[in-house]
Amino acid sequence: MSYNHEIDLAPFRRLYPFTSHFKKINGFDYHYLDEGQGEPVVMVHGNPTWSFYFRELVRTLSPRYRVIVPDHIGCGLSAKPSPARYPYRLQNRIDDLEALLGQLNLSGPVTFIVHDWGGVIGLAVALRRLETVRRLVILNTAAFFPPAGKALPWQLKIVRNLSPFATIAVQGFNLFSRGAVYMAAFNRLSPAVKAGLTAPYNNWNNRIATLKFVQDIPLAPQDPSFDRVKHLDDDLQKLADRPMLICWGKRDFVFDTDYLAEWQRRFPKADIHAWDDAGHYVLEDQPERVCSLVKDFLEKNPV
Repeated sequence: MSYNHEIDLAPFRRLYPFTSHFKKINGFDYHYLDEGQGEPVVMVHGNPTWSFYFRELVRTLSPRYRVIVPDHIGCGLSAKPSPARYPYRLQNRIDDLEALLGQLNLSGPVTFIVHDWGGVIGLAVALRRLETVRRLVILNTAAFFPPAGKALPWQLKIVRNLSPFATIAVQGFNLFSRGAVYMAAFNRLSPAVKAGLTAPYNNWNNRIATLKFVQDIPLAPQDPSFDRVKHLDDDLQKLADRPMLICWGKRDFVFDTDYLAEWQRRFPKADIHAWDDAGHYVLEDQPERVCSLVKDFLEKNPV
């Protein structure tokens, strides 16, 4: 069974005025935005966001670039199949995104903008398409294992460890998506933005991905997605010669400044901007600054 009960876009349509597109990816309706023309820029979201999170970047870049922003299966306006039909593992996310780019005939050059889980998903695809990758923009994410000594935050640990409480809290009360609009942003979000960020997760079945993303966090070799992240961790340096912009919210309770330091260690030539008054949702806290920096970065590093 595939769920996707009607999502009311009316409360935030002014913020998200884009045309929806769908492709059949591995048998499921995969939603994405495809705005503008020119050199492609692919934006990859994490959990529990969706393409709505990148709305200001879409507005900023689409007059000059072709902006492609997918919703992972189970997220946003994409299909939300039951776990019996879709495994909800990292490998599935990577394969889905690569299949979309293949169907769209994106042969390059391509810029990737990644946030949260979008880091491991988007950069894994970038490594598969290394010859097409032109630039990278990093927004509060990781594409490697946690820095030495870094423990998983308790908020994620409770959900990841498969407790009955976690399932009830996340799927029953939507605490992961609802909690994120308060905890992931440093500044208070407007009611319309809160409604937009949480809209796709409007019932028990439609919240399955928000739960499965956390349960798939790999921490030990026996975890299903561990080898996939290890491969990315080992090969990430293959992207070191690409221009990289890092925009970082320093008040992130998951991807804190230790993760930022690890990005800087691996990519010492990266152009880094970090703010004390921004959190995990850096694009919500600093939309004008981030959009301006990204636009300038693309222009200063032409194809």
